[in-house]
Amino acid sequence: MTHPTAVDRVHAAYRRLRDIDRPEIWISLRDMDDALAEAASIDARVAAGEDLPLAGTVAGIKDNIDVEGFDTTAAAPSFRYRPENDATAVRRLREAGSVIIGKTNLDQFATGLVGSRSPYGAVRNAWHPERISGGSSSGSAVAVALGIVDIALGTDTAGSGRVPAALNGIIGVKLTRGRIPTTGVVPACRTLDCVTVFARELGTARQAAELLAGPDGIDPLARTAEEAAQHAAGAALSARPRVGIPTADQLDGLAPGWADAFHAAARRLADTGVEVVEVDVSPLLKAAEMLYNGAFVAERYAAVGAHIDGHRELIGTDLDPSVAAIILGGAEKTAVELFLDRERLDRLGAVARTALSGCDALLTPTTTWHPTLEALAADPIGGNSRMGRYTNFANLLDFASTAIPAGTVDGLPFGVMITAAAFRDLAVHQLAERLLAPAIEILVVGAHLTDQPLNHQLVAAGGSFARTVQTSADYALFALDTTPPKPGLLRVATGGAAVTGEVWSLPAAGFGSFVASLPAPMTIGRVSLDDGQTVPGFLCEPVATEGAENISRYGGWLAWQRARALS
Repeated sequence: MTHPTAVDRVHAAYRRLRDIDRPEIWISLRDMDDALAEAASIDARVAAGEDLPLAGTVAGIKDNIDVEGFDTTAAAPSFRYRPENDATAVRRLREAGSVIIGKTNLDQFATGLVGSRSPYGAVRNAWHPERISGGSSSGSAVAVALGIVDIALGTDTAGSGRVPAALNGIIGVKLTRGRIPTTGVVPACRTLDCVTVFARELGTARQAAELLAGPDGIDPLARTAEEAAQHAAGAALSARPRVGIPTADQLDGLAPGWADAFHAAARRLADTGVEVVEVDVSPLLKAAEMLYNGAFVAERYAAVGAHIDGHRELIGTDLDPSVAAIILGGAEKTAVELFLDRERLDRLGAVARTALSGCDALLTPTTTWHPTLEALAADPIGGNSRMGRYTNFANLLDFASTAIPAGTVDGLPFGVMITAAAFRDLAVHQLAERLLAPAIEILVVGAHLTDQPLNHQLVAAGGSFARTVQTSADYALFALDTTPPKPGLLRVATGGAAVTGEVWSLPAAGFGSFVASLPAPMTIGRVSLDDGQTVPGFLCEPVATEGAENISRYGGWLAWQRARALS
């Protein structure tokens, strides 16, 4: 990834800050001269040869995450404190070369999915200021969407790192719960909280998230390196991906036009070679309702309830009334209710895993609607509850999830979400790549076919099987003298035959890296199929076929191998 110099990028960030004049995004801002001094140091380190993968980027940090030199407020002035150290995620972001310029506004105590529950002001949407930004990581999402920062950190308990991404047309990456330590994060629900990453480009978001991941020896809920290694084999997308989508009735309640936009996104995914199937996600939707309506809300009281209880006189000024009502309500839950809800959640999770069996991931809308600030003010609790229909279950049931833009509806951003089992972060990313970048098809006729020795190279490049095809009847296939054995395909003027092969679909980046690694004498060219289409495919240099056996009469590489095995 190429970035401008750190100094240039800091100057640009502060110019953008002045130009857009959106003070509600921020709770505190860094002095520009201080940021420039750090940027100059980063540029000097890069010039000296140091590897700083995020050098030349600037970042904003949600103000429930500790940053040395800044107060942490969690959007409650009465809660303010000055941390002694950076949160683990912040330290790692800085170590990678990103310059932090400020702390961003949020739904108070990270309780809400709307972005307006803050005494520092409602954060307005980046596209339409009369609309909500989504929360709770509202300031972080809008700072990215408006181009002030390249990267922003948020948190996600119910969907706070995904809903504002969708409503502002950017990327929101929530890795598997516990992969990024929450050391230095004010808890909302300690056992469910995740640090999340916002960016305008998928590659930047994914790179930053992975740089933040890994145990820190402090967070007791951080996933261990050993645990991650155990799941590594199944982390990538399968060769023939299968993705579930909700049934039609489970998409009821979407804003006008959103169901059509969602199905259009599903078709785009299918066009990349993914099998898209309807699945019953009702157990997930039932689990989602439990996050606020069940006993799990007691953990919100355990986190900051004592502070609100001790400052009831500030409710309506310093403390948001909706947030206070939700958190104080958690004190009424009993241990018996919690254990009953845990059992119910376990059973719903088991049913959901059965429903999703055989699927690499689930594709859903990220949220259900995009209200105006006025409409939300008329029903703050009910309006908020609609936002988390497709997000609330993820952390309860230990799923990885990424929100990505999927176009617009009536001039407003529309987003979808890819969700998969814990530690399948790579598969989620690969599916997101497919949706965001058109896939490129490639014809293979030999060692890259399914179950052949080089097929793993296609899979590693993010490829998936699309279909079995035949070339037009003017090709010759030769058995080349290579290790491992490979065929060579040539178009010929006479004596040709139809050759059986497979078309695979690769994301653009994967196609580029795959083609760049091809050894001689293999080349890529346009290959004609028997249905009149042409696709990029494997060919070989004519000189390589001199003296090689012409096996065209067998009709394909696998048929020749079978015939040779029987001879």
